[in-house]
Amino acid sequence: MAIVTTIRREVLTLPAAELGPDNPLPPLRPLDELHRVDDRDDLPSEMARQIGYEPLRSLLPVHLRDGYERVREPRGIDALVIENDRLRATVLPGLGGRIASLLHKPSGRELLYRNPVFQPAAFALNGAWFSGGIEWNIGATGHTTLACAPLHAARVPAPDGGEMLRLWEWERLRDLPFQVDLWLPDGSDFLYVGVRIRNPHEKPVPTYWWSNIAVPERRRILAPAQQAWHFGYERRLRTVPVPTHEEIRQLPHAADYFYDLPDARRRWIAALDEDGHGLVQTSTDVLRGRKLFVWGSGPGGRRWQEWLTEPGTEGYCEIQAGLARTQLEHVRLDPESEVSWLEAYGPLNSPAQAEKAEERLEAVLPRADVDAAYAAWKPHADTAPGEILATGSGWGALEVLRIDRKLPGTPFDDSTLGEAQEPWLELLRAGVLPESGRVRPPGETLVAQHWRDMLETAPAGPHTEYHLGVAQWHAGDRAQAVRSWERALELAPSVWPLLRCLAVSDQEVGNRERAADRYAEAFDDLCRERRDAGEAWTAATAALGREAIEALLAVGRTGDARSVWARLRPATRARGRFRFIEAGLLVAEGRREEARAVFEEGFEVADLREGAEAVGRLWERVSDEPLPDRHDFRMR
Repeated sequence: MAIVTTIRREVLTLPAAELGPDNPLPPLRPLDELHRVDDRDDLPSEMARQIGYEPLRSLLPVHLRDGYERVREPRGIDALVIENDRLRATVLPGLGGRIASLLHKPSGRELLYRNPVFQPAAFALNGAWFSGGIEWNIGATGHTTLACAPLHAARVPAPDGGEMLRLWEWERLRDLPFQVDLWLPDGSDFLYVGVRIRNPHEKPVPTYWWSNIAVPERRRILAPAQQAWHFGYERRLRTVPVPTHEEIRQLPHAADYFYDLPDARRRWIAALDEDGHGLVQTSTDVLRGRKLFVWGSGPGGRRWQEWLTEPGTEGYCEIQAGLARTQLEHVRLDPESEVSWLEAYGPLNSPAQAEKAEERLEAVLPRADVDAAYAAWKPHADTAPGEILATGSGWGALEVLRIDRKLPGTPFDDSTLGEAQEPWLELLRAGVLPESGRVRPPGETLVAQHWRDMLETAPAGPHTEYHLGVAQWHAGDRAQAVRSWERALELAPSVWPLLRCLAVSDQEVGNRERAADRYAEAFDDLCRERRDAGEAWTAATAALGREAIEALLAVGRTGDARSVWARLRPATRARGRFRFIEAGLLVAEGRREEARAVFEEGFEVADLREGAEAVGRLWERVSDEPLPDRHDFRMR
């Protein structure tokens, strides 16, 4: 039989906001994590153990992505299309490998929620994320740091002799390489997705995976469970009966429902419209969990829906599939081992009862066929990629050089090494971290133990001491980190990055006055040092200025905070985040009416975090009136 599956390049043109530059300051503060459980005493022992198993406490070595705004213009986004005579999947390799669209060609139905715009928002662990399609969440509880990052992509021979699209990258929070293989057997109504995560290290590593599928909001969600674990952003899990479609429609606030699937049951979840048409996702048994997320019908949830796309468009909910029963858990991956599974996505037409839907799924895609497809794919997971279709980061190439071993199927080629990796490559090969040859904001820091060990034995220049301090801070050795930064101050040509690190340390131990002093000194030094109005210096000034103003206001030094504000770039002061900061500064100065005027003129804090209530709290300080709808993002 002729194989007719094709893979081709396309450019997807959407109203899109620019991602902008990353925040150059290392994220030293602990995560403000919404998805946390305070009481685990009444949970099943395995669940409680996995919730407590090495939850993520830091974003390092990843930087924050907060340079985007909310001005959208038509822009071209590189896409890869994999297609047979039944399905067409549009993949965005430069944006985390997101499947933006899954079109069933015979019926003309889009099976996913397809966002008509590209609008980053602060939902990923490191900031920028966007809604819609199918995303691959690896790393730790939350949306992956790779949500808006490029992945490697290539053609690979598929199990049936056709072509397969492979995506792969090195996930830096847990230092784990992973791959996602997508293929469409000839004549198949289902997209097959083979996933593999490898631990090449000599110690166990906590692992996390959830495939996140956005579907139109009004779909009826079905899964083979009678009970679910409910999480309502109140830091507790409790068991409830699986809610009905009508109950879900009436929920006032955002909520997660983790379906409690019996061990022997087939793993699947479906989202069907009122006529019984829609999407089903199923998998081999390793992908154990299934989940529903809804925004709720309250004003906060509606505002978030508008925020992530645009008013007047269809809302969405999320159905998900993961390695554990809930997203608050991390699973142990043993040394030099791997975990893999197969997923299938396709259309389903069924009455809206779980039993009937499972019967229909078995008729169109038997459980045995999914297991057989996994068995057929697994030997191909090591197949060397052919034509390279997209390029990810150079961090995987650096780590492969460090561990001195190949990873069959996922080559991290030396050609992908770039400027960010150059100093670390020198440290690896020569044992020396080179001092920066020019004045510029500091580069990225590597913090894993093996890199920290190399920094500790390298010649102790100021650049090395700075990065060593960041690595020590990440490891929890705060006192030694402070000593490293203080040693670097004596010789460093650029002191503001060190002063900023020391200021964060002061804040963490409650010394707010000294933190404010160091922030003010750091900002003065940056303003003397900055060389131009280019992207790197503007991002550094904005990031440090924002932290400095907050630290100075915390100790009542409004005059110094105003001085920092005045030295920000005009374009920075015009951004929504900084208009909000300005309103807070005006309130601190006793200029309440002028602060209210900032609200009335309008602003949008582009990087407002999920669950953030800061805008509402500031509004209460400038007005006795109810919070305007455009600023209502409450999730509880």
